Amino acid sequence: MNTKNNTQDAATQEREQPDAASLVNILIVDDEPKNLTVLESVLDDPGYRLVRASSGEEALLALVQEEFAVLVLDVRMPGMSGFEVAQLVKERRKTARIPIIFLTAYYNEDEHILEGYGSGAVDYLHKPVKPAVLRSKVAVFAELHRKGRELAAANRLLLGEVAERRNAEARLSELNASLDRRVMERTTELRASEERLLEEHRRKDGFLATLAHELRNPLAPVRSAVELIKRNRLDANKLQWASSIIDRQVRLLSRLIDDLMDVSRINRGRIELRRELMPLNEALIDALDAIRSSAKEAGLELAVLLPDTKLLVDGDRTRLAQAFTNLLVNAVKYTEPGGRIELVVAVERENVIVTVRDTGIGIPADRLETIFEMFSQVESALARSRGGLGIGLSLTQQLIRLHGGSVKAQSEGPGLGSRFLVQLPLASSGTEQAPSLPPSHTPSTSSTKLSILVADDNEDAASSLTQLLELLGHEVRQVHDGEAAVRAVQEFGPSLVLLDIGMPGLNGHDAARLIRQQPGGSGRTLVAVTGWGQPQDLRRSSDAGFDHHLVKPIEFDQLFLLIERVCSNAPATQADPAPTFYSSGK
Repeated sequence: MNTKNNTQDAATQEREQPDAASLVNILIVDDEPKNLTVLESVLDDPGYRLVRASSGEEALLALVQEEFAVLVLDVRMPGMSGFEVAQLVKERRKTARIPIIFLTAYYNEDEHILEGYGSGAVDYLHKPVKPAVLRSKVAVFAELHRKGRELAAANRLLLGEVAERRNAEARLSELNASLDRRVMERTTELRASEERLLEEHRRKDGFLATLAHELRNPLAPVRSAVELIKRNRLDANKLQWASSIIDRQVRLLSRLIDDLMDVSRINRGRIELRRELMPLNEALIDALDAIRSSAKEAGLELAVLLPDTKLLVDGDRTRLAQAFTNLLVNAVKYTEPGGRIELVVAVERENVIVTVRDTGIGIPADRLETIFEMFSQVESALARSRGGLGIGLSLTQQLIRLHGGSVKAQSEGPGLGSRFLVQLPLASSGTEQAPSLPPSHTPSTSSTKLSILVADDNEDAASSLTQLLELLGHEVRQVHDGEAAVRAVQEFGPSLVLLDIGMPGLNGHDAARLIRQQPGGSGRTLVAVTGWGQPQDLRRSSDAGFDHHLVKPIEFDQLFLLIERVCSNAPATQADPAPTFYSSGK
């Protein structure tokens, strides 16, 4: 039982014992040890830490080393008196605010009391000291010191919180400023993007309107020519004239569609160049031949300056001719009758420079940077009377870039003409000249005739092709869906089958596979005739079993040459203008 009580008492004392950091230091100074013992007894308190000093010098040393809440100081001491100690304490900034309580048994006169207060004392007590009075006075100063220390700690904490808050505010201000900048930048980007989208949308709307205009324009003379033919009042000359109109306008429509398809291929990285070492003059002559008649009809002077030497480039003759044709067509469009168009070729170091110059309407300075953008045109859609989709220059730039070259536009301004400069790298000299392409093919006069099946769900297309082939003396049948084509091959046994791909029910690919499975199917020549002409379309035709792939509208030179091959059972060669799989009419 006693053990339990002792344990509880010890635990209680341990809980009541304050930690060293919370103790208040009190310095007691007296030259008599017994007096110090009495002071320790009187001031004994668990919240105090009493420090003894037996002289003024020892007291000053203690004050330098530690902080004290109150100094209880004897007046009369050998060596340095209490008054002298107090004066030194008050002169030192670190200790000047320590309260001093004087104790004395001798200096009871008023003058001594005044001297004590004058030296910085807060109280002056006579020995023997009443313990309660001393304890109460010391307790007041000890509590003041404790509160002051707590206040200082609170101030330090508050200052830390204030500093932290200021830092947080500074960081928040910086984040807000950064966010404002980002919002402003993002807003600017969004506005610019919106403006670009609106501009692109406007240009696309203009392009679609222009496309409708350009597609309708060739149809007008075609319909007029067809109407004249239907009335059967044309002599041979007028019939030839009407036929030439239809042929010319259909070729124009084909060119528009081919340009659109080329833009799509280039944008998707699907265009393939058939590059070879070739004289650049050949592509330039092809381009000149393509526009010579239109330039003459427009009343324009065409001046050409080509070098005598053959400038060799590593390029695709067809694509380079296409690029230069676009530049020359552009010059013809925008040059008034009586104007002049020049094509000049020069060599600069390892490059050839081709300049197309005209005396036409010119290009405003603010349009020089955008003239090569898709759907861009100098004139507005309503003011424009020159034709075109606004993709020719963009296509030209991309084709020239694919050849490792560049093209730029120059103009002094509206009404002052324009110049287009094409730069291409020259190939190494001394290389053998590439062969030129073979001339256009005409229908054979061979007496060999074929049995041909035409399958197309477009009845007009099937009928017109059938009549053309019959005029050439061939036996031709036509059907309008895939299942009928498979049956007709089995019944009719044609040597040549011209199959449309996109037919209802059984499509051309599936029809070709079934035809190949028939007896004798492997010996027939199957030709895909379709508006689909991408590289993947050619591969699908090959996988389905087709021997050839022709893109609508058919280039009849290719079809006639293909028929001759079937008649003679001659295999296709690389030099032929109608390769086994042909993806474009150009």
